[in-house]
Amino acid sequence: MRKSTTGIPGLAFSWRRAIGISKMKQKISRKTGIPMTKNGLERKLGRFVINLIIKKK
Repeated sequence: MRKSTTGIPGLAFSWRRAIGISKMKQKISRKTGIPMTKNGLERKLGRFVINLIIKKK
């Protein structure tokens, strides 16, 4: 089990959330419709490619 930096189980400190990077990325993603995470982007591109293949037939 990983030790929390705050000493409270289940509570961890995130410097990205503290300075607002997470919120900024979330706002950009919602406005553009393009995910900022690797998994989200891969899902969106995969869906796009599958739709291209299906619509060509």
